[in-house]
Amino acid sequence: MEVVIVADAKAGGELVAEAMARLLRRKPDALLGVATGSTPLPVYEALAAKVRAGAVDASRARVAQLDEYVGLPADHPESYRSVLRREVLEPLGIPMDAFLGPDGTAEDVQAACERYDRELSEAGGVDLQLLGIGTDGHIGFNEPCSSLASRTRIKTLTEQTRVDNARFFDGDIGQVPHHVITQGIGTILEARHLVLLATGEGKADAVAATVEGPVAAVCPASALQLHPHATVVVDEAAASKLKLTDYFRHTYANKPEWQGL
Repeated sequence: MEVVIVADAKAGGELVAEAMARLLRRKPDALLGVATGSTPLPVYEALAAKVRAGAVDASRARVAQLDEYVGLPADHPESYRSVLRREVLEPLGIPMDAFLGPDGTAEDVQAACERYDRELSEAGGVDLQLLGIGTDGHIGFNEPCSSLASRTRIKTLTEQTRVDNARFFDGDIGQVPHHVITQGIGTILEARHLVLLATGEGKADAVAATVEGPVAAVCPASALQLHPHATVVVDEAAASKLKLTDYFRHTYANKPEWQGL
């Protein structure tokens, strides 16, 4: 696992966006796994700026959804399909027919989960999966004690996650669904490159457990330690609980430029 410490959220967004741009220059139809929430917004903004400047063409890219609320109509403004259309597809010039995501309104939710796993595999797999991390160490909606081998499935959200997400529903936790479809940890680990972005002091404990703690289901993100190409990009605040910051800074400063992330 590579840990990259950056000055702030903007610098982190620029770094990850350049990694995505490099991928798209090499493989224009790459399948990008994207996350929602406030943390990845600087990435999407920086990548969209590159598209507008002509530095990269994202029009042939494909986009895969990490998770989705169960029961919200696809056109609900806070369904993750709607959010990703606004924040990723439209700014990058990617058509909706290049979008892969689970059906949160399906009558048979389990079948929808299994179908989405198959669709990801049939699409050739995710080339780069962008991840955020919850204050409790969750990735996607794999809450603590999720199986490290789990596949795409329905999950019940913890009360803390619903509290955290209420800000997207006018501060009303009553509007936040109790259930979601999420890629499982086993599904996530099949992506060729995992990039976890974390910013802010509130994520510091989760980052430390992910990077320097044991691989354990109580911190789902710690499963990234098992991946052959996992990159953790953190700002100074999110890195504040790490013990090996000097080592992480040294290794990144001396990394060959051609390797990228």
